[in-house]
Amino acid sequence: MMAKKQFKSESKRLLDLMINSIYTHKEIFLRELISNASDAIDKLCFISLTDDKVGLSREDFKINLTIDKDNRVITIEDNGIGMDKDDLDKNLGTIASSGSYRFKQEMEKTDDVDIIGQFGVGFYSAFMVADKVEVYTKKHGAESGYLWTSSGADGYTIKEADKDSVGSVVTLHIKDDTENENYSEFLEQYRISELVKKYSDYIRYPIVMDMTRSKVKEGTEGSDKPEYETVTEAETLNSMVPIWQRPKKDVSDEEYEKFYHDKFMAFDKPAKIITTSVEGVVTYKALLYVPSKAPFDYYTKDYKKGLQLYSSGVLIMENCEELLPDHFRFVKGVVDSQDFSLNISREVLQHDHQLKTVAQTLEKKIKNELSSLLKKDRETYENFFGEFGRQLKYGIVSNYGMHKDSLKDLLMFNSSNSDKLTTLGEYVDRMSEEQKYIYFATGESVDGISKLPQAELVLSKGYEILYCTQDIDEFTIQTLRDYNDKQFKSVDDDDLGIEGENNENEVENSDDVLKFVKESLGDKVSEVVASKKLVSHPVCMTAKGGISFEMEKYFAAMQPEAGMKAQRCLELNMNHDAVKAMCELIGKDDEKAKKYAQIFYNQALLIAGLPIENPSEYADLVCSIM
Repeated sequence: MMAKKQFKSESKRLLDLMINSIYTHKEIFLRELISNASDAIDKLCFISLTDDKVGLSREDFKINLTIDKDNRVITIEDNGIGMDKDDLDKNLGTIASSGSYRFKQEMEKTDDVDIIGQFGVGFYSAFMVADKVEVYTKKHGAESGYLWTSSGADGYTIKEADKDSVGSVVTLHIKDDTENENYSEFLEQYRISELVKKYSDYIRYPIVMDMTRSKVKEGTEGSDKPEYETVTEAETLNSMVPIWQRPKKDVSDEEYEKFYHDKFMAFDKPAKIITTSVEGVVTYKALLYVPSKAPFDYYTKDYKKGLQLYSSGVLIMENCEELLPDHFRFVKGVVDSQDFSLNISREVLQHDHQLKTVAQTLEKKIKNELSSLLKKDRETYENFFGEFGRQLKYGIVSNYGMHKDSLKDLLMFNSSNSDKLTTLGEYVDRMSEEQKYIYFATGESVDGISKLPQAELVLSKGYEILYCTQDIDEFTIQTLRDYNDKQFKSVDDDDLGIEGENNENEVENSDDVLKFVKESLGDKVSEVVASKKLVSHPVCMTAKGGISFEMEKYFAAMQPEAGMKAQRCLELNMNHDAVKAMCELIGKDDEKAKKYAQIFYNQALLIAGLPIENPSEYADLVCSIM
């Protein structure tokens, strides 16, 4: 009777933990076993370079998958190096032992040995879907084969077995379905094919499986009533050579776009395709796409940022968020490197310096490519900015402005200069020598901002104004503070830096007039002042205290319970005939003068895009004056 051996390193509890906790998706088992098979072939392929006894060429190596649905069995077969009894004991009898890792250590003097399976626990993922696992194997150079059998943490058996060819056959006896788990899905050919395509598409050896499909019977093609037959044929399920591993000159734009559409379920033409190959502290290749259209769920919590992460062609993570900063979260693509440090699960990355190094170089690459797009293809960049400009602005505001220097040259704004978007650099280049500030104004629309009374003085001097129409714009400008040593200045500010253009207070006793208006309005305004910026308009409302009206609207939409409001300052053009008319009434007909003050207040609210408290009352007030 064959004695059952116990796993050498850990108990049933550890194996249960490995099966149920380390891997979050049961489907991962196929990726792990295919990767192990690829490792075994790598080893024999390497040995074949100096050992004629191998008897196999590069084209002979492959991985075969077989499904026996009736008996609930899946097999993964390779013609790699195989294992002997000692290997089975060491590699499969000791959890977290890795033959691949030791093999690479032995060959460490050779730079081109590329072994995926350095982690030692991938094999045990088989027990997530199988209640019994058999490994039928024969090692290169050995006279006999062996059969390793285990039903889980209780232990395993090894016995000698006849096997003609070198390699391994891993047989999984799939568990019966339960109320909560559908294990039968892994006995469907479409599901296995799907998993190979998802995780192992770029394994360098053919992954072959019999596929049953319906085809038009030969001789009936093109007829009115073609006949169909069911045909089972061996098919290679993986493409083997990743598009990002091919020289750029050998890949057409159409191929890159097809990969983008197929891999990321995208329908737009990418605004920019970025390829990069880096050798150094970390060696990796990346293929990145800047979309031209935002996905429908982009600004929702359901959107997942991140790049697909591969290790030597094997998918490690579907969305590796650590590789992208939030301000470039719209970028899609893949990164492939064999240098990443992984812990015991291929799903979980250690947050090590290598990953951070790649993230930093990718961020610089994306920024430079976007800058190049702005310079060389303005129309495409403007379309891109219309979709993702808000994200770049969020990037400036977030993290206390730590990214503002790298992002500020990518920003664009509407302006009074033209109908087209302008960059901050272009604005500064157009500034006259006497202009001190970069002027900006905020509002809900370009047309509305252009008609603001407080913008009139700046425009009359021929100075350009940036029109900020998004709720994030004012936060962005406050974070930047200046650009190329030119400070930003809101048209609402008291001192616009325009010498000799301030209005003179022609009305006698203007201080008394301002006091009268303030008393008439009470707490509705914090202050009433004689404006230095109004030219032809009688009144405007400006904000004091660090919160603008656009910020007030933003906070009202995001946190209505907070009640954050700007301090309202009513500015009067003391030279305007309507204001003078009110001044003449003060002391003669104070009630009518108060009505003027109320009308000016409501007009200022309307101009600022703020709601008036009682529209009906305001209408009656205007009619009473008329």
